[in-house]
Amino acid sequence: MVIKVFLATSSGSTAIKKKQQDVVGFLEALKVEYAELDIACNEQNRMWMRQNVPEEKKPSNGIPLPPQIFNEESYCGDYDTFFDAKEDNAVYAFLGLPPPPGSKEAQEEEDEEQEEEELQQLEDEQGSEEEEEGTELQEGEEEAE
Repeated sequence: MVIKVFLATSSGSTAIKKKQQDVVGFLEALKVEYAELDIACNEQNRMWMRQNVPEEKKPSNGIPLPPQIFNEESYCGDYDTFFDAKEDNAVYAFLGLPPPPGSKEAQEEEDEEQEEEELQQLEDEQGSEEEEEGTELQEGEEEAE
């Protein structure tokens, strides 16, 4: 799985350049494999990006601005959703990648799985107790007859 980051290498906007650098720098820091796809110099990249950003994610003018992030063909999000995922320590989930062992995200997933298992065990135990009580009641009723 390759993460695709659509960028504009010749953007005149300082804000867009900073956002692009933030995304790329963070992916490099995490050692996530990614490909930079330039929409300023490559019309095919620009058209592909515009066609594959979901309608509900496009701005009111209909033209999504870079950076836009995809996992292969699956849309992950734009800079704002990337930033939110980064703040929530959920970048791997945002990217659709499994978190590496030992990462905060992996630890949170393990904790959630452990909680779910414990809940399931409690529910199973309660179900068994209720079954036993029901059996005891039935046996008591049969003896009374």
